[in-house]
Amino acid sequence: MSETGHWIYNTTFAGHSLTFNLDTIFTMWFAMGVVLVFAFIATRKLSIIPGKMQAISESLMHFFWNTLDTMIPSDNRRHIPLVASLFLFILTANLMGQLPLRIIHLKSGELASPTNDLNLTAAMAVIVLIYYVGMGIRKKGLKFFLHEFSFTGIIMMLVEFLEMITRPLSLAIRLFANIFAGEILVTVALGVFAYFLPLPIMIFELLVAFIQATVFMMLTIAYVSSATGDEH
Repeated sequence: MSETGHWIYNTTFAGHSLTFNLDTIFTMWFAMGVVLVFAFIATRKLSIIPGKMQAISESLMHFFWNTLDTMIPSDNRRHIPLVASLFLFILTANLMGQLPLRIIHLKSGELASPTNDLNLTAAMAVIVLIYYVGMGIRKKGLKFFLHEFSFTGIIMMLVEFLEMITRPLSLAIRLFANIFAGEILVTVALGVFAYFLPLPIMIFELLVAFIQATVFMMLTIAYVSSATGDEH
């Protein structure tokens, strides 16, 4: 096992050394597959009188719509694909840490939640950063940068530029830290008392999985709202 606890694969491409966390890649694709299968099943045979799966999916969509309507008053439905995808993927990925995937023995590392890898959460933060900056430029043009940056001084410009970048990156660290700490608690509990002590911690982690997905989604919407909102 590597020092980082991941199944690491090293290779060279065009003279550059590349490192991949294979366990994170496998669980990430598994989580995406679960979301895609759910979306495929939920959108099949839609009817006026919804079945159980259609009712669940419609409830989720109402949850996303109501959240966007609350935080972004107008022209908010265009953000549904990003918001829904982030929430469903993060929730699924978080819950994977509670599945008995650790019984599958790898060469090194373990099949835990992919969101316990800072590389993945940072990648999602970069996506959020690119999206909300892009939406800001699309809505306001160069005025977006004039709003975001203060020209009263170079130091203030640098501070506001760093703030714009670190806001979504703070999402990555928060999500990673909460999921990673929860899995450590479960592992320690299993080592101390393998039968009953881990159970309440695992139930609590189910709640944390939903809360962290919701927080990531809500802050993403807040950043988009800040970038696209009208000036007063």
